[in-house]
Amino acid sequence: MLDKLAGVEQRYESHAAAMASQAVQSDPNEYRKHAKALAEIEPLVQAYRDYRQVLEQMAQADELAKGTDADMAALAADELLELATTRDALLADIKILLLPKDPNDEKNVILEIRAGTGGEEAALFAGDLYRMYSRFAEKQGWKMDLMSLSEIGNGIREAIVNIEGKRVYSRLKFESGVHRVQRVPDTEASGRIHTSTATVAVLPEAEEVDIQIEAKDLRIDTFMSSGPGGQSVNTTYSAVRLTHLPTGMVVSQQDEKSQIKNRAKAMKVLRARLYEMELQKQQDAEAKERRGQVGTGERSEKIRTYNFPQSRITDHRVGFTSHQLPTVLNGELAELLDAVSTFFQSERLKDVTSTNTPPGADPAKK
Repeated sequence: MLDKLAGVEQRYESHAAAMASQAVQSDPNEYRKHAKALAEIEPLVQAYRDYRQVLEQMAQADELAKGTDADMAALAADELLELATTRDALLADIKILLLPKDPNDEKNVILEIRAGTGGEEAALFAGDLYRMYSRFAEKQGWKMDLMSLSEIGNGIREAIVNIEGKRVYSRLKFESGVHRVQRVPDTEASGRIHTSTATVAVLPEAEEVDIQIEAKDLRIDTFMSSGPGGQSVNTTYSAVRLTHLPTGMVVSQQDEKSQIKNRAKAMKVLRARLYEMELQKQQDAEAKERRGQVGTGERSEKIRTYNFPQSRITDHRVGFTSHQLPTVLNGELAELLDAVSTFFQSERLKDVTSTNTPPGADPAKK
């Protein structure tokens, strides 16, 4: 690991030297490129330098601790304990900074919520999840654009939302999966608890540079909208259905009065789904060799239970349980999301940890 860190430091110094050169300073694009690269690795380089400095200080304190001056040896022994704590903290920071960056973390997302098994109760639960994420997004200062909504009774059959903001995908990417609810429906006279499900998909919004869709691979159909939306919606062919021929993927959009706007929204959803499909293929391949990969077959399994009688919410992947269900459903998701993110980060750290203990580190903490 230290060899890798030394290489990162060399890259850092190379970028710094380039930025100081007249040629780079006179070229705004080159200057921005080096400045961006420098900013990305600077925290890691600084942590590495601090780590080396602490090791040097520990070596000096160790010599003093072995000396003949009893008072100085005692002070040095105390300093060694403090330095060891600092060393371990820096090493933990370095391991986290070494984790490969998820290129999608800064992306906006397409959030899809669908009622699963459970009929009307499942639709009501899907509506609860939609409101939960909407309130959380509002608290984060994110912008939400409802792209498609299919209601059934007082619930939701399907909702597709575009969420824009700072590191949206990074915050929500582990929410994909089957969510289960356990509660007594209002229509249940005997008080029996029913179990229903809803599915959540969090797709990183793909740009045209991420996914290229050839015109020959796309079939575009237009039809009259069937839902509410104003008197002109149901009298013009404004609704759009896109079919991606190579995959058979179909996306329909009819919420806007304009066919152009519906087509643009449908393309955004189609591009995100195709991008997610490609990511899924990569992750499935990596999962054969790496432990703890997110987004493999686990997405088809139950990830979380919302138990209303016990006011309990449990994430089955990480063992997190809270009895603040009403608060969570009101958009207070930070504690839950932090627990899930920390778990998967710990799993990834296992891949980064070197088989060789860095000099000065505690072998017991390998």
